[in-house]
Amino acid sequence: MPKFKLFLLPIIILTVLVISFWYSAGWLQLCAGLALFLFGMQCLEEGLKQLAGGKLEQVLARSTATRFKSFLVGVGGTMLLQSTTLMSLLTIAFISTGLIQFASGIAILLGINLGTSAGIWLLAAAGQNFSLSPLALPLLVFGVLAGFNGPKSKAAGRIVLGIAFIFLGIDQIKAGFSEFGSSLDLTTQFDATLLGQLAFVAVGILLTAVLQSSHATLMLVLAALAGGQIELWQAMTIAIGGNIGSSVTTAFVGWLGGNRGGQRLVLVHTFFNIVTGIVTFILLMPLLWISQKSMALFGAGDNTLLQLAMFQTLFNIIGVLIFWPLQSKIEYWLCRFLPDPIEPEVLITAIESDLVATPQKIAPNQARYLNDAALASADTAASAVVQELQYLSRLSLEVICHALYQPIEQLIAPSLDEKILNTLPDDNNSLDAKELYQQHIKGVYSDLLGFMSRLNVELDEDQQKFWITCQMLALQLVDAVKNAKHLQKNLYRYLREESIFTRSLYLDLRRHVFWVLRETYSLSRTELTEEQSLLTLSNIDSETERFAKEFRHRIFSAIRMQNLNNLQASSLMNDLNYSHRIAQSFSHVLQVSLTDENKLLREIRNLDQEKMPLVSLTQ
Repeated sequence: MPKFKLFLLPIIILTVLVISFWYSAGWLQLCAGLALFLFGMQCLEEGLKQLAGGKLEQVLARSTATRFKSFLVGVGGTMLLQSTTLMSLLTIAFISTGLIQFASGIAILLGINLGTSAGIWLLAAAGQNFSLSPLALPLLVFGVLAGFNGPKSKAAGRIVLGIAFIFLGIDQIKAGFSEFGSSLDLTTQFDATLLGQLAFVAVGILLTAVLQSSHATLMLVLAALAGGQIELWQAMTIAIGGNIGSSVTTAFVGWLGGNRGGQRLVLVHTFFNIVTGIVTFILLMPLLWISQKSMALFGAGDNTLLQLAMFQTLFNIIGVLIFWPLQSKIEYWLCRFLPDPIEPEVLITAIESDLVATPQKIAPNQARYLNDAALASADTAASAVVQELQYLSRLSLEVICHALYQPIEQLIAPSLDEKILNTLPDDNNSLDAKELYQQHIKGVYSDLLGFMSRLNVELDEDQQKFWITCQMLALQLVDAVKNAKHLQKNLYRYLREESIFTRSLYLDLRRHVFWVLRETYSLSRTELTEEQSLLTLSNIDSETERFAKEFRHRIFSAIRMQNLNNLQASSLMNDLNYSHRIAQSFSHVLQVSLTDENKLLREIRNLDQEKMPLVSLTQ
């Protein structure tokens, strides 16, 4: 029944639209023009983003040394893309993945709001009483022809097509309002009372929330203003509502898709529009006078479209002037209001303690850092994947510790406690590695692969190499856990066996595996040069090979001395192989992450220094 309702609703909406188009030619032209305008904005946005080739993301990540530089990045990026929503979501993604700081994000956001003014002036100029369709027709031809060449030419063609569709949409919107004529004249139906002004603010909020584009709302307002259907004060109040409504989409997507940093920026974006909207609403008539007089100085005293563009610019300037000196206080209070979650030192212990209190079936552990906001660009996605690999490596190492019947505290302790290292498995305090794999590893690994497959941006050679490297690292960590699952079975059996000789061999095997885990963990936390790190890793590998060779020799000697039977020997050989694979997996992960062969890994290593890395992606 719910599915039927979901299917029925679009049919009802389409039916109503078809009937309304049949009875009103002006309404049809207006909706068609709006559709062309929105499609043109989408083409323009996509083409500019493709043509930039990731340069904008690189500038956004690296040009944020000071607040003023961040502000300029926000202004320039918004003037280039002509999309406050895209720039805001991109900034939220960069903050969520740690590529820029929250303080820089606030300055970028202020620049984004000011940068929207450029687009308003262009729309105001395009909304004058002349037809843009003659310009649009050749642009359509050029845009299609450009699409037959390479990727850059195709992106440029997409931009040209976007401009053409925007021109066609503007003409259709103006024609739609002209078709309505005096039947849609609101100039005499509403007075400039407080209630009337609030009603038009509500119209602006609703239009922007429905159209998901403040530019589209302003284009409708400009067309209605040019057609004489609304007065300047009415257009200004709708513009105020449009600015407030523009935060709805960003707030909804950013809040759900971002982490604490992204959610803080969403609140800043919302506060900016609401506070600035309230201030400009209170100062509406003085700002109307300023807009008229300032444009009169440039000979446009009778041009209400340019006066509206001036008001929109004043709106953004007022917001920047209000919020610029408050950036530090806003950052402080939002960090207190929305603090970062405290990271537990031991992940699985904390999770399992919750499971004891809630014995019902628990869903598998999910990815922590992968969200839709991080898919905004290749750089943000790469940063999110690196953080998720760190999380997966922590979980993997903790599962292996449980498979070895050793507490996680033994791993991070300054020195080994031999008494704990020689303890036997206890049914009351032991966790099954197979269940831990299903609960904690499989879900995160699946989410990681799914996230990487959903990235729909063009990648250069370094980025493609990065994704292959990340897939390999994740596979190595999962393989190590799977080998530990097999190892745990015989550890449980033979560490509890009466045969002292067999138990001694398994204790030595466990001690060696745990030594490898401690050494790799210690190496990932130590500040060494690449040469020193690789030398240390080579020593670990040499010790692993020496142990394997000596252990095999002990097994065969024990068979000859009849201290082991064939079944025990085969189990030991298999378990030696499992332990060797665990050591090789972590060694390979460390070797890849320590070397400078991968450019992107090298650039992202400065993330998450305070976390417990199990691979040296943060070196």
